Amino acid sequence: MADATQPFTDMFKKLGEQLKVPAFDMSKMMEHHQKNLEAMTRSWQAVAGGASEVAQKQKEIFEAAMKDMAEMAQSYKPGGNPQEVMAKQSEFAKKAMEAAIANTKDIAELVQKSSTEAFKIVQDRMKESYEEIRSSVEKKS
Repeated sequence: MADATQPFTDMFKKLGEQLKVPAFDMSKMMEHHQKNLEAMTRSWQAVAGGASEVAQKQKEIFEAAMKDMAEMAQSYKPGGNPQEVMAKQSEFAKKAMEAAIANTKDIAELVQKSSTEAFKIVQDRMKESYEEIRSSVEKKS
């Protein structure tokens, strides 16, 4: 049994020697994990940037809707010809529907863009990591 005062790392070193575990370069392992963390950070930043763009787009949509409603309220004349009132309401509804479809498309594109960017960052890091591991194993063979 190991002495309680024996450093923890020495215990693992001896265990590794007993099990004949090949030595590994701790600094390379730390460098590898640092690159992974950096890739994840860039990925999260891409997602956050996308969320910010979506929020900005939603703000623009809200402001445009409020402007349209204000214009409709100002142009409303009570007691007018029923056909004209219905035509104006239909025109407003059509305009609102077209705007909603266009805005939904824009938001979906923003979400897709940020998701694709974030996924590509992680995917590129995974490829790079695979190559690092492969070249490390090839050097030892």
